[in-house]
Amino acid sequence: MKQRTAAALAAVTLAAGLAGCAGMGNPFASGWTTLVDGTKGLENFKRLGEANWTATDGAIQATSGGKDPAYLVTHNAYRDFQLRAEFWASEDANSGIYMRCQNPAVITDESCYEANIFDMRPDPSYGTGAITKFVKLSAPMIKAGGKWNTYDITVKGDQLVVVLNGVTTAEMRDSKFAQGPIALQWGRGTIKWRKLEIRPL
Repeated sequence: MKQRTAAALAAVTLAAGLAGCAGMGNPFASGWTTLVDGTKGLENFKRLGEANWTATDGAIQATSGGKDPAYLVTHNAYRDFQLRAEFWASEDANSGIYMRCQNPAVITDESCYEANIFDMRPDPSYGTGAITKFVKLSAPMIKAGGKWNTYDITVKGDQLVVVLNGVTTAEMRDSKFAQGPIALQWGRGTIKWRKLEIRPL
């Protein structure tokens, strides 16, 4: 009887210990970190450029700005990760998710990898779903304007895979940028972000 009691106590202690470890917020754990959740999350970014970012109607959004693009830039840098986003874009929106940016004070599609959101891009080969200046669309563009969409993006080592609304739109191998912050762009039109989650790989 004593042996059974000791074994039961050991099992309970082990389970409690494991539960405690799971709740410690280990940055190397497989859990997701939420950067945007409805109207919550503006504090997870620093603003760069002029745009009227607000927490409105269940999302972080911008509808106007200056003559140059503006960004929300994460405080943290990321190397290998999986990212999930839910966004709404007006038909004329110019936006995107910039990754592994080399200079958090200067965001461009030449110093970051950009998963584009730009249905009306003059050169549609790098429109919505493409990786601007790196990977053209291999099929007709999936237009994002006027509806909610999802981006699922995996960046690991030199591999980057972009999935838009369940369809893989761009894949590549490139080692130009190893790590850096993530930036959400407003370029024109209206862009809304109601979910942005990331987890390390």
